[in-house]
Amino acid sequence: MRATAIAHTNVALIKYWGKRDEHLILPANSSLSFTVDKFYTKTTVEWDKNSAQDTFILNGEQKTDAKVARFIDKMREEFGITSKAIITSENHVPTAAGLASSASAFAALALAGSSAAGRDDTKEYISRLARFGSGSASRSVFGDFVIWEKGQQPDGNDSFAIPFTNKLCDKMSLVVAVVSDKEKKVSSRDGMRLTVETSPFFEKWVSAAETDLEEMKKAILNEDFIKVGEITERNGMKMHATTLGAEPPFTYFQPQSLEIMDAVRELRENGIPAYFTMDAGPNVKVICERENENIVAEKLSGLAKNVLICHAGKEASVISDEK
Repeated sequence: MRATAIAHTNVALIKYWGKRDEHLILPANSSLSFTVDKFYTKTTVEWDKNSAQDTFILNGEQKTDAKVARFIDKMREEFGITSKAIITSENHVPTAAGLASSASAFAALALAGSSAAGRDDTKEYISRLARFGSGSASRSVFGDFVIWEKGQQPDGNDSFAIPFTNKLCDKMSLVVAVVSDKEKKVSSRDGMRLTVETSPFFEKWVSAAETDLEEMKKAILNEDFIKVGEITERNGMKMHATTLGAEPPFTYFQPQSLEIMDAVRELRENGIPAYFTMDAGPNVKVICERENENIVAEKLSGLAKNVLICHAGKEASVISDEK
């Protein structure tokens, strides 16, 4: 049984930063993201009864990855199977650089694994399952705008993503200014844990993020791009403020990141609505209206290693299924 699936990365406009349950990967706050078309993962899963061990091949090289190994075990448990997995994955995203490579990776893996097992799971189920590989993977199951509900149940069964598609998706661009494609020194998972355990700003961040989410939903429904941009920018900066209060303090900012932020502010001063955000990595993502995407990209081109223009991405999908 074999299946291949594709999932795209997403960029959080309302950030997920911090877990209330490390084992179940339950977020402290709900989040909202924009799925992008430029970055994706393509993964093939084969459940093989004759294999003696699991095999994971990433971009043509056999890998040993503890997170993937745990997730394979989770899939076997969920699906009620004992077969070993042969996984072949192509990651068209710089890994561990703050461009959500784990989001697309585990969304594609969950969907391909389910389909290869002969199941017909709902996207809600796949989203909940993908969460165990990477929290943000729950959002990469869907396209356009997506909300990951933090849920209320202790077992986490109500913590999954839901689509929040709106016409604004078709009018909006996301310009990615790549500062570095190298692996970051502090992983998202370690950074979250340190923030939750030591930052005095964390509790305030959680309450502020929930307020930001409610305001963001209204802004999207009203197709108010300016408001969406303002909320995106302030939410991202509040997230990064929590890391500066951790013990020891840390940051994902690099000098070029700050220069790009200043350039975006300058664009606004000159009448081009553009707003920045950053995830757990030095690369800066800038949202703007499509009519201004080339102006924004040109402005940032001299400050970044690479500049990429992205639009709304599609939901995760199975592209090949062999029983």
